[in-house]
Amino acid sequence: MPTRIEKDDITGVETTGHEWDGIKELNKPLPKWWLYVLYATIAWSLVWWVLYPSWPGITGYFGGILGYDQREAFSQRMQQADAERAAYLERLQDADLAQIAKDPELMSIAFTGGGAAFADNCAPCHGLGGAGQGFYPTLADDAWLWGGSLEAIHQTILYGIRSGHPDARFNEMPAYGRLGMLSREQIGDVADYVLQISGQDHDAATAERGAVLFGEQCAACHGEGGEGMADLGAPDLTDQLWLYGGARSDIVQQVHDPRHGVMPAWTGRLDPETIKSLAVYVHALGGGE
Repeated sequence: MPTRIEKDDITGVETTGHEWDGIKELNKPLPKWWLYVLYATIAWSLVWWVLYPSWPGITGYFGGILGYDQREAFSQRMQQADAERAAYLERLQDADLAQIAKDPELMSIAFTGGGAAFADNCAPCHGLGGAGQGFYPTLADDAWLWGGSLEAIHQTILYGIRSGHPDARFNEMPAYGRLGMLSREQIGDVADYVLQISGQDHDAATAERGAVLFGEQCAACHGEGGEGMADLGAPDLTDQLWLYGGARSDIVQQVHDPRHGVMPAWTGRLDPETIKSLAVYVHALGGGE
């Protein structure tokens, strides 16, 4: 219950006259400088409340005395950026890939723009910097399924792989086991031959039988020595770079019922200048061909 106002013996501060269970409440106001700062921030907020858009209404909002519109400001900045980009985008549009490769300034512009576009559109599958991940191929080495020249990479980005586009790159390995084209034993023989030509442990007798089958069934795409054919998208089987695994069980699985990757066609999704820039960037990642 309230008691008389007195000074606290320890702090020398007056009490408010309130006491609870022997605990007295001190009457110590906030510092004046702190209160002044608080009042100033309140006043400043009121000024901003009037100058800039703030008060909501039923049909709209108060636009502020200054008439500032963040959307309009952003639109103006984007227009300015587009105007600044227009000059070099026009140069990229007019130049072919060979001309870009010979012009250091255009190469720098294309590589920078291609890197940004790659991070936005390609990295979710191929990894940052083209490092590859899962069953998505690495683009930072010099092994190319469909060719690593600027023109070949540009073609792949434009139309994709098995994308459904009429000009997409398309080739599929037969399901030798699922379709009954080879027996389980024959598939094992072929797998041992692939292990042999890729420099891995294998059974020599089985690999010898597999070599005959490979020549009959696989060499048309993968080449007589398994070195691959970029025109057909058939991978090199001798370099120990595997998309779906290089263990014997992985090879058996791929021959039995192969998996086929799909890459979307980027034509129509990205403008031609961005696609050129992407081709330059990807080509530079792995040294190209």
